[in-house]
Amino acid sequence: MSPEDTGKAYDTITHLWTREQFNSQNGIAAYEKALSFLVPHQGPAFALDVGCGCTNRFIPLVEKAKLQYEGIDISATMLSIAKENQPYGTFYHEDVCAFELPKNYTFISAWDSFWHIPLEQQQPLLEKFCGNLVENGVLFFSCGGVEKAGSHTNNTMGPEVYYASLGVNAYLSILMDAGCIIRHVEFDQYPEKHTVVIAQKTSA
Repeated sequence: MSPEDTGKAYDTITHLWTREQFNSQNGIAAYEKALSFLVPHQGPAFALDVGCGCTNRFIPLVEKAKLQYEGIDISATMLSIAKENQPYGTFYHEDVCAFELPKNYTFISAWDSFWHIPLEQQQPLLEKFCGNLVENGVLFFSCGGVEKAGSHTNNTMGPEVYYASLGVNAYLSILMDAGCIIRHVEFDQYPEKHTVVIAQKTSA
């Protein structure tokens, strides 16, 4: 599946995130931990939320860290809802793999979205993220904590959706080769393979 196909799939299930039963605390603790590694900064600083979805629940955390929030998502419907609730926010309706990041960021996050990136595009995208981090900037994402690279689709949420992972060791090697220090790795929903990775760009 292409990112565009994934976006169209998510267009049909936005109700899963807007219903009252949605757990608005999902990802908050991990997000706070990632933000805790930021170093004090002066002047404007920016955060990019990749696969930002429609809830805007991470925006208060980003603003508390004195960062200016930007979101990017391939789902037009998700972004429409996000913009309606945050009309002055900066949002990009783009395929992040093809999108030229408009600036360098202090914080880049991809909570429960990176695994939808096509397998062959995951390494180039991670390298792009690292290249667009400022010195001491933090990269934070969740991924499939498997040993070997692979991909699959399933329809657990309704429409068929694509998932892929390079494997935990591969992710860590890519990040270190790209000039990052690994700050935190956690199988936060063990025995599920849901994994949190936090990395920080080293000094030049």
